Amino acid sequence: MTDPGTDPDDVGPPVSESQSTPAGSMTPDEAAALAAIDEFEASGGARRVLSTSANDTDDPDGTGALGLDPASGLPFGDHSLVGLDEGFDRVAAERDEYLDMARRVQAEFENYKRRVEGQRVEQVQRAAEALVVELLPVLDACDAAIAHGSEDVDPISKALFNALERKGLVRVDEADVPFDPNLHDAVLSEEGDGGEPVVAEVMRPGYSWNGRVVRPAMVKVRS
Repeated sequence: MTDPGTDPDDVGPPVSESQSTPAGSMTPDEAAALAAIDEFEASGGARRVLSTSANDTDDPDGTGALGLDPASGLPFGDHSLVGLDEGFDRVAAERDEYLDMARRVQAEFENYKRRVEGQRVEQVQRAAEALVVELLPVLDACDAAIAHGSEDVDPISKALFNALERKGLVRVDEADVPFDPNLHDAVLSEEGDGGEPVVAEVMRPGYSWNGRVVRPAMVKVRS
């Protein structure tokens, strides 16, 4: 029966199952379960479950909940990784181009160094050759003095020639050898047996410097 002093419409707040169930008739486990249910309802858990269920309908793989674009698997609005392979290929091509350029420059520099070194050696040899050519008249004068009986000149002539010989000077003064126009300058000739021309007499010795003829020998040829 309804209390006459109570308003029939004023039924009060709804009573939860945990409040309507006498505490003395529940086991400790049931009491803990009911307390968890009350806490879940008070924190709005039911609304979150409904919201999550709606999202799962549109985003079954869960990428939307992670802020990812389901089509590309990338973050929404972030396209910096799109075409990453193409970017790598472009960078690799540029790297190879720069490496080839560096190799070409290195090869050109090595060729330049060899060319400069060759020119330097040739300049030194030419300078020494010019000095030797200037000294040849001194050797000729010594030879002439020795031929006229000045024996005191012989040690000086030998010392000078030996010093130049160690650096590459070679005397060309052999007789009875085949005539070579690269080594011999024929100024006289005499009749022979009609064979190949032969050096009959060396009238003035010739010289070569490191394989290069600096003065041919003045000879008489027999042919």
